[in-house]
Amino acid sequence: MTIRVLLADDHVVVREGLCALLGSIDGIEVVATASTDAEAIRNAVVEKPDVAVLDVSMPDHGGLHAAREIRRRAPEVGILMLTMHDDDETVREALAAGARGYLLKGADQKQVVRAIETVAAGDAVFGGSIAGQVIGTSGRRPRAADYPFPSLSAREREVLALLASGLPTGAIADRLTVSRKTISNHLSSIFPKLGVGTRTEAALRARRAGIGD
Repeated sequence: MTIRVLLADDHVVVREGLCALLGSIDGIEVVATASTDAEAIRNAVVEKPDVAVLDVSMPDHGGLHAAREIRRRAPEVGILMLTMHDDDETVREALAAGARGYLLKGADQKQVVRAIETVAAGDAVFGGSIAGQVIGTSGRRPRAADYPFPSLSAREREVLALLASGLPTGAIADRLTVSRKTISNHLSSIFPKLGVGTRTEAALRARRAGIGD
């Protein structure tokens, strides 16, 4: 199965370099490119790629805005941020925007390809030091709330509760009347917010917090 990719970066050299790289990889096809957030959003909605690779710094509103809009208007598209920004706040905002992967531009070609394949498969990937920052965000900035994981959306809470109750992905999808891929997307968003890397860890955290039957 070919992984269909959208590349969005305002630097033409970077964009063309990535196109050339991915064009040489069997099983990956670049179906669209973009130099602004508006182009990225439009191409994601029209082309429905498996993965949108976005830079954080793009005209006019930036890659994080593009990620939020793609998540809202084409939720089946996996989002991988490929950027120079490695500060905690940008990483947190990217996760909140729905990114399933965050990779720095210093990554080598194999890491970029592996990250795209991972996101396309519905899993999360965070390169180098970013992984430690993602895990750290789960215990940072506690907030008073009735729900133990206030960073989760309402739908993510439903998915987590069903996961903690022991339901597999297919059964959760049936219960919520959505596709398996949509549930995989939700899980990939839930894991970094909980600071975990697997379904089992997420279920255990939820059960300890009193979620799930």
